[in-house]
Amino acid sequence: MNVADASFNRERPDVYGDAHPKALLRTIQEDGDFLLKLSNEHILSSDQFCRDTLKQLFRLAAKYESNPTRFSSPLQGKILISAFYEPSTRTRLSFESAWHRLGGDIMSITDRSTTGIAKGECLEDVAEMFNNYGDCVVLRDNQEESINAMMDTLRIPIINAGNGSDEHPTQAMADLYAIFKWRPELLQAEIAPERKITMGVIGIPSKMRTVRSLLKTLAVFPECFNEIVIIHDAASKADLFAPGQREELAERGLKITLSEDLDAVLPRLDVTYINAIAWEGDGFETYGKIFTLSASSPLKPDGIILHPLARGEELAKDLDNTTHNWYFSQARGAVFVRMALLTCMVQRAERVIDVV
Repeated sequence: MNVADASFNRERPDVYGDAHPKALLRTIQEDGDFLLKLSNEHILSSDQFCRDTLKQLFRLAAKYESNPTRFSSPLQGKILISAFYEPSTRTRLSFESAWHRLGGDIMSITDRSTTGIAKGECLEDVAEMFNNYGDCVVLRDNQEESINAMMDTLRIPIINAGNGSDEHPTQAMADLYAIFKWRPELLQAEIAPERKITMGVIGIPSKMRTVRSLLKTLAVFPECFNEIVIIHDAASKADLFAPGQREELAERGLKITLSEDLDAVLPRLDVTYINAIAWEGDGFETYGKIFTLSASSPLKPDGIILHPLARGEELAKDLDNTTHNWYFSQARGAVFVRMALLTCMVQRAERVIDVV
């Protein structure tokens, strides 16, 4: 069987990383108060989320994923403005899929040149118009400051779906959701020392928005991790971290170590997160070309691989049909995480919190 043959609702914990979310659902006790606090909030950075809010968002995401046909109308009558001024497949479509699955309508912009911005309109005026046309905005822009320029004018909530090399907070949420689905016991009050995980991150924290937001989000749950190993090439060593970045993560409880030898650390990694693309200005750069993962890599037998996708040569397709593959589940779960967040932001959480 290939991935295309599998149904959206399959329960195959041994293939393609699709552990059923009900185990995660049972692990987290419901407390809707943390979800209600997200009403009409702008989402700019992973720094905004505390552990209780993330846990409740993951619980709601697991509820949606456990029974995706049960919730089809919470956003009925609501309109999403999907503004993607930088190329995107998974992020744009998963946000739009999430909104559609909850019964809402969408207006989509995928090219800055087709908007008033191309004629010199300022972002503040664009934001004022958005206030009149929709109930929520999802923005991806390769200019880091665009979302900040719009936030002061917007009276409807906006989500940062990737702003240059700065952050991508909902991707990090999807990453952590995948980890907790894989090992729900990490959310228990007490974690046995031998069940804590060692995670490797192949990427450049100072330049990659996915990695930057991921590390911020992991630092909300430092007790889950023995160690986070940043795997990098020698050329990136000098500017691996932004000023103060590593120190802040350490202060929040993450043990960060460095390695330039991927194969040497792979056998002890429970989770390997790999990315190669960093957006810079109007284009992107590829880093760490010497690092590749394939079925012949010395992976820990029960270890899993995460990748924000789209992938290049760094992640071989011969891993797709192995139990190491959790990157497809990671992408799939992003829909449900974004469903949970969107529901809360547009003041519809009360419609689903008590539904079983």
